[in-house]
Amino acid sequence: MNQLWASLIGVVLGGGMSYLAQFTTARQAARTEDKRQATQLAEARRAERLDVIREFIQLTQEGIRLAEDRYEAPDWTSGCTPEWLTSARVLIERLWICERMILVLVGPELHQLAWNYAGAVNHVLWEELGGPEAAWDRVREPMNSFLNAAHGQLG
Repeated sequence: MNQLWASLIGVVLGGGMSYLAQFTTARQAARTEDKRQATQLAEARRAERLDVIREFIQLTQEGIRLAEDRYEAPDWTSGCTPEWLTSARVLIERLWICERMILVLVGPELHQLAWNYAGAVNHVLWEELGGPEAAWDRVREPMNSFLNAAHGQLG
């Protein structure tokens, strides 16, 4: 009878140890999978932020180029051709959309700087400032502030 109890206790202890080992292994595998998924999500979000910041920088640069085209015309009014006007309107619409996506994807701190920079580009497109140097003076500070903050965000 003692041998029966000893065998039964051995089976129960062995089964319990086996269950505990499997449970521990399953928990560790789940934790590893959770960490892997969190890392993948963080990388995907960083890539999204990088893409929207890259698009914003491209659009602001295109806006500055359009403003330069207008300043290089014989006078301010003649620089506003129908083609230029269409390009400027399409660009500024895309720029404001991208600026709002920065709020959604990156956050309010960088969004405020993006808004300031987009506003400066908008200003040099539609308001005569006297020449290309004045236009660059208008966008330089917001541009540098945005770029420095973007660099900090992307680390």
